[in-house]
Amino acid sequence: RGLSTPAGCEARSDMSELHDEISDLLSEEGEDRFSSALEARKKAMDFLARREYGQTELIRKLADKGFDRDVAEQAVAQLTADGLQSDQRFADSFVQSRINQGKGPVRIRLDLTQRGIADSTVEIALEEAAPEWYALAREQRVKKFGEATPAEFKEKARQMRFLQYRGFEQDHIQSAFGPEIAALDA
Repeated sequence: RGLSTPAGCEARSDMSELHDEISDLLSEEGEDRFSSALEARKKAMDFLARREYGQTELIRKLADKGFDRDVAEQAVAQLTADGLQSDQRFADSFVQSRINQGKGPVRIRLDLTQRGIADSTVEIALEEAAPEWYALAREQRVKKFGEATPAEFKEKARQMRFLQYRGFEQDHIQSAFGPEIAALDA
């Protein structure tokens, strides 16, 4: 009942043409979107609204979302010029976050360098945070292993490896064991 065969074929043909036309429009719009500096800027601002990012990390995230690398670099450079993105602000935030997690300066430096932050920026962020690394190392050791200093060398070595993994320097690690450490070495 309803449509005869020729009219039904004609309706399907019209739908197919409409579908093809919509697909073409969508693909053209999608292609333009990923080469548009404005769209890249909007997406970068969406990322920055959630947390701080370094330039390198932000460019990589935009490229991962499909934006052309040149467009992503241009958008991030403009955000930096406008003061909306700052490697120093990112480094400051990152350092404070890692200190709160009980990480040491070696680990923090390594993590920031891997994220493309310049060494000078990393050092400024570490100096500005100015934590008491010795106290932090001791606090982390006590939190993980308790107040008592290890009686056996094997246990002391295990605790030292833990602090080393957390990113503390050797003098921070030594001080985390207090004055009793000299007796174990003898």
